[in-house]
Amino acid sequence: MMFRPLLWPTLVSIPALLTLLMLGTWQVQRLQWKTALIAEYTTRATSQAVYPDSAAAPVEFQRISAKGVYVHDKTIYLTGRTYEGNAGFHVVTPFETEQGDLFLVNRGWVSEGYRDPEKRPFSMSTDTQVIDGIIRLAQRQGYFVPDNEPEAGFWFTMKPVEVAAYLDLPQAEQGFYIDIVRKPDEKLELPIAAELKINVSNSHLNYAVTWYGIALSLIGVYFAYHHSAGRLRFGKARNDKDTA
Repeated sequence: MMFRPLLWPTLVSIPALLTLLMLGTWQVQRLQWKTALIAEYTTRATSQAVYPDSAAAPVEFQRISAKGVYVHDKTIYLTGRTYEGNAGFHVVTPFETEQGDLFLVNRGWVSEGYRDPEKRPFSMSTDTQVIDGIIRLAQRQGYFVPDNEPEAGFWFTMKPVEVAAYLDLPQAEQGFYIDIVRKPDEKLELPIAAELKINVSNSHLNYAVTWYGIALSLIGVYFAYHHSAGRLRFGKARNDKDTA
């Protein structure tokens, strides 16, 4: 084999190749970190339920349980939520515990037809209840998601601080809210609580494959260019002194 590399293509290609390999390796490391994080979240969500400690820093996806009553007249509705492809709302109601704490609770999904509480009196009990859920931190507003419009009844992003301020509940916990969860075999009742699924984006494997793929392509282009330029030949080198 004969290979005579050109100066400028080599000077450009080597740093580019190293950068692509570094990016791919970084994504592999991110994949390992994200996989471990998801496993940690799953462990929290399936662990023994505890009473939420409002004095401690909130731990997202921690399984919690509390006993108390819903304050139905302070309910808000998160707009644009779906269930099995059907549009509707998430019902968020303050929950006053026996210990005197007040938590904002996402009870689950209702359709447009059941947004009016008078159409679902079975879900408006004022009796003492035990809730089972997970701690969630304030949602991040997406780039194309409108701002909340409380006065108009439009809540697009769940932000406990904004909700507590609008409902005039300064005593409510504002560092987190609670998502009610249901077991897979549990009977569906309105509002329909979410099943326990840790939906955390984890696309790092695809990113890693992309960066490594571009690196391989760069190597292929580099050697193909040298081959077409006659600076890369395969096979036994020919001795110009040999004659047929």
